[in-house]
Amino acid sequence: MRRSWRDGRGKLVVYGADRGDVVSVPLEIAASYRARTKGLLGRDAVDGAILLSPANSVHTFRMRIPIDVAYLDRHLDVIAVTTMKPGRLGMPRLRARHVLEAEAGAMTGWGLRAGVRVGIERAG
Repeated sequence: MRRSWRDGRGKLVVYGADRGDVVSVPLEIAASYRARTKGLLGRDAVDGAILLSPANSVHTFRMRIPIDVAYLDRHLDVIAVTTMKPGRLGMPRLRARHVLEAEAGAMTGWGLRAGVRVGIERAG
């Protein structure tokens, strides 16, 4: 199943979060090379999450804040979640096709962890 998006906004839907809740989070989609390269660089905060697609690794050079990183496979299942401090280089995940980034600690609050499936809904 091939997924492709265009730069824009939408919602991240976390299925199977704690207690069976469905959590919806504002999402920025970075699908172009330019948007993926910029990512969260230079930001002091994140409103929700950002999806980098296609991507299988990230770095936090020139970032101002620590971030949570979730690696997604082609079915949008979470492979792994980690927190990265600024100035770090993340190792590529072989099965990852997409990467979610959010402020450190946010993903735990959403119930996002390995094995959880997410959905992406484009705005308008």
